Amino acid sequence: MPPDDFTAEDMLGWAEAPAAPPPAPADGAADSAFEHGLRLAEALIFASDRPVAAARLQQVLPEGLSAQAVLTALVARSVGRPAQCVEVAGGFAFRTAPELAPALTRVVEVPRRLPRVAMETLAIIAYHQPVTRAEVEEMRGASLSQQTLEALLEMGLVAPRGRKEVPGRPSLWGTTPRFLEQFGLKSLNDLPRKEELVNEPGPLLRAVAATPPANDAAEAA
Repeated sequence: MPPDDFTAEDMLGWAEAPAAPPPAPADGAADSAFEHGLRLAEALIFASDRPVAAARLQQVLPEGLSAQAVLTALVARSVGRPAQCVEVAGGFAFRTAPELAPALTRVVEVPRRLPRVAMETLAIIAYHQPVTRAEVEEMRGASLSQQTLEALLEMGLVAPRGRKEVPGRPSLWGTTPRFLEQFGLKSLNDLPRKEELVNEPGPLLRAVAATPPANDAAEAA
């Protein structure tokens, strides 16, 4: 309540006085929360045996933090570091910086390479999936041994994708998320075009560029 000697002039001055500014946002607290989110993301990716999807990270982040924003910041922050956070196979994982990888091959065990026939089979499945074993054989122009198929299965690079609705209902085969992770692909859309495989070296066999689409092979059978 105003004092007894409060005048009209005082009232006018009070009414015209600027309102007090709102309190400044706690930028420090927000930055601290985001940094904590970055640490959580880095720890989860480091501890995971497979790429970490944004939805999976979101489960461990404090309320109000966006997993996608945290992952984007982590990718940017890791540029130039020995281990870089990259998007692969529908999630995020740490990978050795490309310029350092050749030096590490002297002391780090390199995974065994697939034999040529397995690479041919994997390339055909990747580009024409889902395909049957008979279709793979027709495109290769050679029979496919059970041993080759089992090797790809054992490495987790291919998996059954149901059965084809034709007499005998043969199994259909397709690639797995492990295949994307192994070859550093975000999705199958990132596979090199067949024309590029003919002219440039790459992890998948160039011969796949000359094979007809799987549906064409099936119609010709």
